[in-house]
Amino acid sequence: MSALRAFSSLKGAAARQAPLRFQAARSYASQSKTLKERLAEIIPEKQAEVKEFKKAYGNKVLGEVTVDQAYGGMRGIKGLVWEGSVLDAEEGIRFRGLSIPECQKALPAATEGGEPLPEALFWLLVTGEVPSQEQVKGLSAEWAARSAIPEFVEELIDRCPKTLHPMSQFSLAVNALQHDSIFAKAYTEGIHKSQYWDPTFEDTMNLIAKLPNIAGRIYRNVYKDGKVAAIDADKDYSYNFSKVLGFEGNSDFVELMRLYLTIHSDHEGGNVSAHTTHLVGSALSDPYLSFAAGLNGLAGPLHGLANQEVLRWTLKLKDSIGIDASEEQIKKYLWDTLNGGQVVPGYGHAVLRKTDPRYTAQREFALKHLPEDPLFGLVSKLYHIIPGVLTEHGKTKNPWPNVDAHSGVLLQYYGLTEQDYYTVLFGVSRALGVTSQLILDRALGMPLERPKSYSTAHLKKMFGAN
Repeated sequence: MSALRAFSSLKGAAARQAPLRFQAARSYASQSKTLKERLAEIIPEKQAEVKEFKKAYGNKVLGEVTVDQAYGGMRGIKGLVWEGSVLDAEEGIRFRGLSIPECQKALPAATEGGEPLPEALFWLLVTGEVPSQEQVKGLSAEWAARSAIPEFVEELIDRCPKTLHPMSQFSLAVNALQHDSIFAKAYTEGIHKSQYWDPTFEDTMNLIAKLPNIAGRIYRNVYKDGKVAAIDADKDYSYNFSKVLGFEGNSDFVELMRLYLTIHSDHEGGNVSAHTTHLVGSALSDPYLSFAAGLNGLAGPLHGLANQEVLRWTLKLKDSIGIDASEEQIKKYLWDTLNGGQVVPGYGHAVLRKTDPRYTAQREFALKHLPEDPLFGLVSKLYHIIPGVLTEHGKTKNPWPNVDAHSGVLLQYYGLTEQDYYTVLFGVSRALGVTSQLILDRALGMPLERPKSYSTAHLKKMFGAN
């Protein structure tokens, strides 16, 4: 029995959440195939599975669409296929059928830490399998070997004014990497569509590998001395990302990055950054152009900016009533906020109806590494107080905290205090999820996305409205 099957026998819920064979995570700990070699074996199996499934169930109805949904941002419409993760209202996100706690137990970790390595999660997202430690080490080395960015991209970043938002610089640099797109070149030369996945894979590997150098250069230029440390070929992805930021000397921060990059990587396909990347990719734009578009969506206040907005609100609360504020003072502040027509950021979720497991994972990290931090103490108080107030207020379907309610406090504790940069961290992480799906989109021949739209006048005519 494989390691994961033994694990799954104890965690039967994971298997029940992954009815398709390709979604069920499997361990190949005894194999030493590279990710691309294993993927090449899996693709024909997955293509056959999807073809058979569509033939048998293609006419089945997933749900209905209401006028409210059409006007409400398509919220809740079931109309996308996303292999990497599924969000359950009660259990939270599952990566290929595995919950976050199960991923923390099953995925390989660094020898000096306990948090799962993002490389292991990427392997899981692409293949549906839990890799061996040897395979993860090989992927770390491959990303390090691909990490150098072209000189003209370095110059492009260096010439950006410090006043240009870090996310704008990030998107600009990713777009510039398209200069060397293997997919774009192969498409121009006439590659057969059955092989689209191969150059998409190569572009994705190069893109992910180069993100730490890009993100690190932006951080060092805008906030520090402009000097960027070299990637260490013998270290993992999170260590190297921490190194280019200038935090490699703090092993706890490196562990935080491993956790952060893993849990922020993927969250179904309907969120703005994921859907945008998928949509642009459906036009056969290469991974660089597709991911850059997703980054522009992630930069919005209603998406990736949320974590820094929560931190700013928390710091404002601290400055207003004190970090040692009593429960009564906090409740009054909350009611003043709500009665003033404002929301309490970091609480509530469009799908979840319980505490976000990503929040819980960060809280457990804080309890282990910074239990006496005063700001974490305040966040803990809020965790115990806010849900009750929001429930009494009665206008929030889910009064529990989401992922954004905690991440900023952890980053502040380790000295990464530049809040405008937080979405760049999110972007590096989100690349793992959205680009893994791009590979699968091309492998499965997913078509150009083109939903039907109506005008208000046409809708009124359809329903006989005056």
